[in-house]
Amino acid sequence: MTSPGRRVAVVGGNRIPFARADGPYATASNQDMLGAALAGLVDRFGLHGEVLGEFVAGAVLKHARDFNLAREVVLGSPLDPRTPAYDVQQACGTGLEAVILVANKIALGQIECGVCGRRRHGERRAPPAGPAKPVSIPTRPREQEPSMGVRKDLKAASGRRDLATRVSVDVIREGGVVREARTSPFATAPAAGSTADIPFTNAREAPDAVVVKRRRGETWHPVTAAEFAREVTGVAKGLVAAGLRPGDRIAVMSRTRYEWALLDFAIWAAGGQSVPVYATSSAHQVAWILEDSGARFAVVENAENQETVLAAARSFGGDPRVWRFDAGAVAELTEAGRDVPDDAVTERRAALTTDTVATVCYTSGTTGRPKGCVLTHGNLHAEANNTVQLLHPVFQAVTGQTASTLLFLPLAHILGRVIQIACMTARIEVGHWPSIKPDELRPELRRFRPTFVVGVPYLFEKIHDTGRATAERMGRGSSFDRADRVAVRYAEAVIDEFLGRGKGPGPGLTLAWALYDLLVYRRVRRELGGRLRYAISGGSPLDRNLNLFFAASRIVVYEGYGLTETTAAATVIPPLGPRPGTVGQPVPGTSVRIADDGEVLIKGSIVFTSYWNNEAATREALDDGWFATGDLGTLDEDGYLTITGRKKDIIVTGGGKNVSPAVLEDRLRSRPPVAQCVVVGDNRPCVGALITLDPEAMEHWLAVRKRPRDTPFAALREDPDLLADVGRAVDYANEAVSRAESIRTFRLVEGEFTEENGLLTPSLKVKRQVVLTRFAEEVDALYA
Repeated sequence: MTSPGRRVAVVGGNRIPFARADGPYATASNQDMLGAALAGLVDRFGLHGEVLGEFVAGAVLKHARDFNLAREVVLGSPLDPRTPAYDVQQACGTGLEAVILVANKIALGQIECGVCGRRRHGERRAPPAGPAKPVSIPTRPREQEPSMGVRKDLKAASGRRDLATRVSVDVIREGGVVREARTSPFATAPAAGSTADIPFTNAREAPDAVVVKRRRGETWHPVTAAEFAREVTGVAKGLVAAGLRPGDRIAVMSRTRYEWALLDFAIWAAGGQSVPVYATSSAHQVAWILEDSGARFAVVENAENQETVLAAARSFGGDPRVWRFDAGAVAELTEAGRDVPDDAVTERRAALTTDTVATVCYTSGTTGRPKGCVLTHGNLHAEANNTVQLLHPVFQAVTGQTASTLLFLPLAHILGRVIQIACMTARIEVGHWPSIKPDELRPELRRFRPTFVVGVPYLFEKIHDTGRATAERMGRGSSFDRADRVAVRYAEAVIDEFLGRGKGPGPGLTLAWALYDLLVYRRVRRELGGRLRYAISGGSPLDRNLNLFFAASRIVVYEGYGLTETTAAATVIPPLGPRPGTVGQPVPGTSVRIADDGEVLIKGSIVFTSYWNNEAATREALDDGWFATGDLGTLDEDGYLTITGRKKDIIVTGGGKNVSPAVLEDRLRSRPPVAQCVVVGDNRPCVGALITLDPEAMEHWLAVRKRPRDTPFAALREDPDLLADVGRAVDYANEAVSRAESIRTFRLVEGEFTEENGLLTPSLKVKRQVVLTRFAEEVDALYA
C-alpha cells in the first residue's frame, strides 16, 4: 500500500509510487517524476537496473507526450493492469503494450537483457484488487518519423529482388585474388547535348515541378523548373553581353548558395567553362588558379572575396572583370543581357557536345601545387546520371518518400557540384546552405527537413560527439556509451540477417535498441530534421562503428570513394547492399582494378581527360585510360572496394614494418577530444602520433570536470585524466591494426590544423609533410 496522497504509476501489473520528495528527481518535472517512478520496476524485479529503468521510463514518457498519458497517470488515474490488452493497444497504440510485455519477459527471466546478456529473475506481483476501470485517453496527431529504417528497408528490399539485381558486377580473379571489378552503365553518353541543357529540358517537360528551394529570410521558397530556366537564360545573356566567348573560363569564388547553382548552368549555357575556387582560399592560392586557368572573369560572394581575387590578379598582372553576389551580380548580369536575343544562348548551347570542356577543377594540393582537372560535359553526365539512376529509383520504391536534400558541401568541391547536377536531372528538390559547421547547419536541417544529405565524415563525427557531450552534461554519459554499443551490435545483426550471415537481432537486443531509440537515436534524427532516411558520405573514410551507429538510428549512411579526377564517386555502396567498412562497388559504367603494388586504378567515362597545362602529370596519372589514384585498396569477392591507405603516406618503421597511417588516423579522429592527428614512425622504433585537441570538446571536458576554461595547454598536456581519455581514443584506433602497426606513443600538440595556418587544404585534408616539418621537434620528443 502506498501512503495516502502519493501518486502511483501502474505498468505491467505493478503499482509504483513516485520518488520521494528528497530524491534525485525532487526538482524535476512531473514527467521526469514519472520516469523516476517507473524506474522502480528495476528494484521490484531485480533487473539489469539502469537499462530497463531507462527503457520503460522513456517508452511511457514518449507515449505520455503523444497521448496525454501523463495526465492519466500523473494526476492520479492510472491504467488498471487488468484492462484488456486490446483496449490498451487501441488507447495507447501497440508500442506501449509491446514495451510492457517485453519488459515483463525480461523481468521474469524469459529472455536475455540486450545489453549485458544476463537473465535475472524476480517475482511478479499480483495486480491490485478492485474492479477494472475503463480506459479513455485523448489523443493528438504525432509528427511522422522515419519508420524502422535500415531493417524495414532491407526487408522490403528482400521482396524486391528486381531492385537489388539492377546492377551486376563482374569480378576478375588473378591468382585466386579479385583484381578487378566492372559494372555496366545505366546511362550511355547522349548523341548530342550537354549538361547545359538540363534546366531547359526540365522546363519543357515539367515546367511546374519544384527543382530548387531558395532561402529568403527565415523561410524556403520553391523555384519551379520554368522559373529556374528563365533565370539561367537571363544570366547567360548577361555573360554574352559582357564579352564571354565560347570556351572562356570564369572563376567562381563563393560559399554554397542558390546563385552559385544559377551561375554554373548560366556559364555552360553561354558556352563558358567554370573554374570553382574555395571561398576560404588565400590570395596566393587564388593567384595560381587564376593564372594557370587563364580565367578572364570572376564572380565572388562578397567584398572580402573580391579583394582576394583582385590582390591575386595584381600579383601576376591579371585584370579579370569581377561581379559580386551580395552586390547584385545576378540582377546586374540579367539587366546587361536584356538586349541579347534568347536565340544567342540557344545557339551556344547547341554547339556543346559531351566532349566539350565543362569545368576545370583544381585538386586540393596536399603534396604540392593544385592541378587543374579538365572535366567534360560527358564526365559530368556519366557521373550524375549513373549515380542518380542507381540510387533514386530504389529509395523511392522502398521508402515512398519524395526526395529532397539540403546541399551544404562547398560547390568548389566536385562532389557538391555533381550532387547538384544529379538533383537537377532527377528533379529532386535541393536547397543550398553556406556552412558545414554543425552549430550553424543543424538548425537549418530542422527547418528544411531533407530526406537525404551528402556530407563528409567530419559532419557525422560532430553530430555523434555533440550527442555524447549533451548526455554528459545531463549526467548520462554512460547511458550514451551503452546506446553506442547497442547501436553497433544491433546494426551488425540486421545487416548480417539481410546478407544471410545470421539470424538477426534477438528479442533482448531488439528491446535494448528500442530503449535507446526512445532515449538517444530519435534525438539524433531530430537534430537532422526528423525526415532523414539516407546520407552519402565521401571525402575520406567514415569510421565503421560510426556508420553502424547511424544505421541503428534509422539513418543509413552510404559511403563512396572518388577523386576530382573521377568526377567525384568512382564507387558507392549500392542501395540494397550495405557493407559498412567498405566504400562500395564501382559506379555503373566504371571499372576498378588493383595494381601489383596495391594501388587502386579506375577506368570509365567518369575519368578526367587531362590536367590543365600539365602534360607530364597527365602522362604519369593516365595509362591506357586507367587513372592511378595514389590510394591503396583491396577488392572482395563481391567487388566491394576497401581503401587501406595512401601510397605516398606509407610509413616504414625502423623494424621494417610497413604501416598505413590512414586507418589509424581516421579512427583516432572519430573519438573526442581528438581534433586532428598525424601518425609518424618512418625509420623510428615504433609508431607514434601527434594529436591536436578539439576546442569545443575541450570546453565541454573542462566544464564537466569543473576546471577553469582558461586552463593553460601546458597543464592540460600533462593532465592524467585528459591523457587517459586520449589514450582510450588511441586504444580504439589500435583495435583496427596488428600490435606491430599500433600507436605506442603519442604527444599532444598545441593549436589546431587549419587552412589558415597552412596545415589543411581547402577540402580539410591534412598536409602531412608540412605538419612533420613544422612539428619536427615534437616528433623527436616522441622518441626521446
